[in-house]
Amino acid sequence: MIDHLGINCTDLPRAAAFYDRVLGVLGHRRLMDFEEAIGYGTEQPDFWISTFEGVGPNREVHVAFRAADAATVRAWHAEAVAAGAESLHEPRLWPEYHPAYYGAFVRDTEGNNIEAVCHSGDS
Repeated sequence: MIDHLGINCTDLPRAAAFYDRVLGVLGHRRLMDFEEAIGYGTEQPDFWISTFEGVGPNREVHVAFRAADAATVRAWHAEAVAAGAESLHEPRLWPEYHPAYYGAFVRDTEGNNIEAVCHSGDS
């Protein structure tokens, strides 16, 4: 069900030092680092920390739900918008993550960044 989870941090270097240490004890490590976002896991990044300009005390959570394929991502996005979500990113390939990463992002009714993603491309 959950593909990955992300939290926003006010001090990313401090948070990264913390998670480098505590996740290392559990056998996980930093797998990706985009400077404003860092992904942790064992084989793939399942947990992300990030920051952005103007991050405040009430920070959104990012949850990505696993979808079976690109058609399901598109259907999910349409349903989320119809249910009152704000579209953040229309369904598309995100090759900066990996060549077959296909996802869509919305802001839910509580202000969280919610995503549907499949890892099989746009087919």
